[in-house]
Amino acid sequence: MRPYIITTDTTADLPKEYLEEHGIGVMSLNYMMEGQVYDWEHPLPVEEFYAKMRAGSMPTTSQVNPETAKEIFAGYLAQGLDVLHIAFSSALSGSYNSARIAAGELAEEQPDHQVIVVDSLCASLGEGLLVHQAVKRKEEGKSLEETAQWVEEHKLEICHNFTVDDLFHLHRGGRVSKATAILGTMINIKPVLHVDQEGRLINIDKVRGRRKSLNALVDRMEQQVQGFKNDTVFISHGDCLEEALYVAEQVQKRFGISDILINHVGPTIGAHSGPGTMALFFMGQPR
Repeated sequence: MRPYIITTDTTADLPKEYLEEHGIGVMSLNYMMEGQVYDWEHPLPVEEFYAKMRAGSMPTTSQVNPETAKEIFAGYLAQGLDVLHIAFSSALSGSYNSARIAAGELAEEQPDHQVIVVDSLCASLGEGLLVHQAVKRKEEGKSLEETAQWVEEHKLEICHNFTVDDLFHLHRGGRVSKATAILGTMINIKPVLHVDQEGRLINIDKVRGRRKSLNALVDRMEQQVQGFKNDTVFISHGDCLEEALYVAEQVQKRFGISDILINHVGPTIGAHSGPGTMALFFMGQPR
């Protein structure tokens, strides 16, 4: 069995320590704020990123291009490693397609090596949770093909439930109308959203008040986890750690799950969801 590396995008929002511990490669989706470009190697501290957003700065983001993806993959092939790349949802970014193009070119140029690219149809720590499941299987001794097959077969079992604190960031991204953003803000309406089976962000509910929106995430989890064993749950947040800890506490109380990874929503996704985003990820159905 040939050795291989698992790679993913910065949009997986996994902690740097986790990535280093498990030897995961990272493809950077860059972002620009106040005229400065940042990437995985040269980031803006995430707390500063959200502070600037709260002060009115509006970041922009860019996808990975095929040339960059090819260069990254080729570097691993030169080390004698095949590659399993778990990509950001194709419904939210062109980075998956760039990785797919790069893998196709390398297959022609280096037929003795393999680069398998999976469209995760996931985002943030949902993508991260899918990577985590792949890492578990790799570390159990599963081959590249076996791990890739598991990821393809189970990726739609990664549930994403999230809410945002500021509707105007969703309006900027075309998710809600300006009128909805203004009215919702006036009457303290908070949306509950998820990522659907096509990898798109979809509004599925709305509640009045921040605490109710946080509880709604856990309520939906209770409906979706029946028949699934969740040893680990992931939570990502837009610089609102105290509320993330509250959601984690509710998950632990209701389901007895104590292994909960909490991390920031990174700048690439946070640029569109804004400060105060809260997201809960686990395995279940229906997605």
